[in-house]
Amino acid sequence: MLDRITVSVVQHRLEAIVQEMGEAMLRTAYSQILNSSRDFSTAVCDGAGRLAAQAEHVPIHVGALPWAVQSILEFFQGRIRPGDMYLLNDPYHGGNHLPDLTVLLPVFIGDRPVFWSINRSHHSDIGGSTHGSYNPGATEIWQEGIRITPLKLYDGGELRDDLMQMLATNVRHSRDFLGDLHAQIGSARVGERRLLRLLHDYGVETVTAAVGEILDSAERQARACIRTWKDGVYRGEAILDDDGHGITDIHIRATVTKQDDGLIVDLTDSHPQVIGFVNSSFPNTMSAVHMALAYLIDPRTPKNEGTFRPVTVKAKQGTVVWPFPPAPVTLSTNHCAQEIAEAVIKALAGACPDRAMAGWSRRFRIAIQGINPRTKKQFIWHMFHARGGGGASSAGDGWPTAGEGQAAGGIKFGSVEVTEARFPLFLKHHEFRPDSGGAGKFRGGVGSVLTMRVEIAEPAKANTAGDGIRHAPYGLFGGLDGLPHRYRLFSNGEARFLKTKEVGVPVLPGDVFFIEAAGGGGYGDPRKRDPRAHAADLTNGFVTRRKRPGGSKRSKKT
Repeated sequence: MLDRITVSVVQHRLEAIVQEMGEAMLRTAYSQILNSSRDFSTAVCDGAGRLAAQAEHVPIHVGALPWAVQSILEFFQGRIRPGDMYLLNDPYHGGNHLPDLTVLLPVFIGDRPVFWSINRSHHSDIGGSTHGSYNPGATEIWQEGIRITPLKLYDGGELRDDLMQMLATNVRHSRDFLGDLHAQIGSARVGERRLLRLLHDYGVETVTAAVGEILDSAERQARACIRTWKDGVYRGEAILDDDGHGITDIHIRATVTKQDDGLIVDLTDSHPQVIGFVNSSFPNTMSAVHMALAYLIDPRTPKNEGTFRPVTVKAKQGTVVWPFPPAPVTLSTNHCAQEIAEAVIKALAGACPDRAMAGWSRRFRIAIQGINPRTKKQFIWHMFHARGGGGASSAGDGWPTAGEGQAAGGIKFGSVEVTEARFPLFLKHHEFRPDSGGAGKFRGGVGSVLTMRVEIAEPAKANTAGDGIRHAPYGLFGGLDGLPHRYRLFSNGEARFLKTKEVGVPVLPGDVFFIEAAGGGGYGDPRKRDPRAHAADLTNGFVTRRKRPGGSKRSKKT
């Protein structure tokens, strides 16, 4: 029988390994979206594909990784050998969405794969009919980019150069693509070396047994937490603005049955699948449900396969949470993943009010493609600045400018100065958005205000991809909603309100984007807010109203 100290050491070694894999990725990736905004995740699965450890990067990535491993195991059954490395991105074969390329490296002892070292990273461009990985105009997945079903990137230790060339030819910025993919490969190699050292130090049987106990322990901890919640059947609903093709108020409905130490999450009453790219692949939906649970249980519980054993998910194919192919799905890691998590959290707020949190800002992305007059080369810039606010909870105020709920602060905005050095952009000001957080006993985190001039010499074009103009981050238990997003483009002295899902927005030299990002929802009755906290809000500029707010909800319209 294993002693607890050995199990603990193995657990912490695994956690250190995935963190080091992340550091290697951060230091070697080419693209701003990875080396600055950190839109990647690292993880280790055991030989059977069970999630053993993950770094705290982007939650929506990691919950879907076991489906990727299973896809490889099924496709290459009997043909997985030392020296192999695998790649996939297809949402219908274990991926979240096409921009997320997953590198999977089996770690062998003899002829036995004991672990999988995994890196999933969002690439700046993945081909398709428009730049920047997101195509709001897509009506089928082939318009979103190149689909990579399970394939061997390395075969018996030999890199498939022909395959690398084919992939690079199908994206717009092949240099960055190859640099980022090699960074992923290096990150997975770091994991392989550290895992082999762990296996050398403790032996295969001891490490394997320890992983089993780590997963079982996480399950016990999760069940112990769930057991303290009130039994019952609970319902929650979250609504997306639209799909970009005229379908509005797309609902995600969760009926959650909590009994003893288990949960049944029923999503079958969700909206039928839609035309646009807010449909969610099944692995992405499972990841969103698991993400919601991870937000609700004790934060000290490791997030691995054992943590999610208490949850059974029901879904119906043909709905927005499980579409029939070839439905487009690229926005799903943001929306509807966030709305799936919101529906589950809102449902369980009645069972565990002290653990539920109010609504977070939704994602509203801008990708600009043009020619940089300084370098005379084409650029694609993804906006990660002007983050929205986080939702409040019983633990306190929401985090200011923390970003969208599906990442929970895991995706960062980069240096303003570095952005201006790399791209033809001038960020005139980038600051908090006063009064954007929903009032409450605990206030929602405020969003951002950004004024940005585009310093190009010839016209460019922009795409938008997101949600949250019509439906604001929700308040809980008397807390008020946050303010929704409001994005404008000033061109030739005229203001244009930007929609969340547009293709080919013209951007002229000297145009100015004026971005007002959403604030998080409030928690609890605003009249119960500590006067000292309100005074501090006034001093810090988070609010401008002298009187503490109360009364009716804000309108959900801008």
